[in-house]
Amino acid sequence: MKNVKKIGCFGHKRIPSREGGVEIVVEELCTRIVKLGYDVTCFNRGGHHVSGAEFDIKKADNYKGIHIKTVPTIEKKGLAAVSSAFFATLKCAFGKYDVVHVHAEGPALFCGILKLFGKRVIMTCHGLDHQRTGKWNAIARRCILQGEKSAVKYADEIIVLSKNVQKYFKDTYGRDTKFISNGVNKPVICDAKEITEKYGLEKDSYFLFLGRIVPEKGIHYLIDAFKDVKTEKKLVIAGGASDTDDYMQELKNLAKDDKRILFAGFVQGVTLDELYSNAYVYVLPSDLEGMPLSLLEAMSYGNCCIVSDIPECTEVVEDKAIIFNKSDTHSLHEKLVFAVTNAEEVMKLKNNASDFICNKYNWDDVVNRTLDLYRSF
Repeated sequence: MKNVKKIGCFGHKRIPSREGGVEIVVEELCTRIVKLGYDVTCFNRGGHHVSGAEFDIKKADNYKGIHIKTVPTIEKKGLAAVSSAFFATLKCAFGKYDVVHVHAEGPALFCGILKLFGKRVIMTCHGLDHQRTGKWNAIARRCILQGEKSAVKYADEIIVLSKNVQKYFKDTYGRDTKFISNGVNKPVICDAKEITEKYGLEKDSYFLFLGRIVPEKGIHYLIDAFKDVKTEKKLVIAGGASDTDDYMQELKNLAKDDKRILFAGFVQGVTLDELYSNAYVYVLPSDLEGMPLSLLEAMSYGNCCIVSDIPECTEVVEDKAIIFNKSDTHSLHEKLVFAVTNAEEVMKLKNNASDFICNKYNWDDVVNRTLDLYRSF
């Protein structure tokens, strides 16, 4: 077992930032690893926040003990991830890092360079990104798939976030992987104040979707299903586009005749906490996920959740949520109606959600298991 001291990390966009689930995972992992005495450097992308320059974070060279370095980035769709990953790979290859932790498949494209320089490489697959046909064109998906193959060939260990993805790697490549789920923090529940002033929302007055606005999240099913539900409750769709402005406009056109549907845009801080804290039901209608951090967060706030029946969701919620058939608007509509007309059942799920999810997914356990992989050679 080698004495690991210095760790390089890339594949995320920027930390501290809630631009996506990867960024949350990197921040949660690295801040805890630093507290345990390790030297960690995170290589941020250059460019602007995915939801707009108004959300840019102030550049700094240190965040909670993590060294932050920004690498050159070609800020165009399909090129930002690969260009930043290339330069981060070179920094790690020539740097004195004992372990390089690559997050996501696309950024793993250059794992061979890291191995050429004798680095121990860990790759976390946050989802099968080459299957995201709604977001990436064919060329981008081929590059992402090549990154997956590079990780299979060169990475010392591959971490997966769901049993379904673990089976995929075994069936497709015969490659063993390590299943290490994400974690979640116990939040402080907030009263509805800011969201009442901004959006007119009160406790239990709305259904909530909160996440990236991308086609694989199935938000179009949700809007279609909700429009025919007879209720005065609103539907709040919160989140920023992720190279998917056309899809955002498609959703707004779909919702334009229903005044109950509200687009809140990218949210963070108090607004995010209040939206989670006061929702009647959280809905995640995804066709494709890695491990949905937004679902973990929603349950940690004590939300009743309605989720599609993909394994990545059902593994998380078990029998503690309402489940509908993936991609089936009619099935989702039935579950929304059930939630509206069965408040007592909704409250039962709310009352059990937080303790269940916080006991099941613990960041300290995730960190310990990840460090075991860093040291196991």
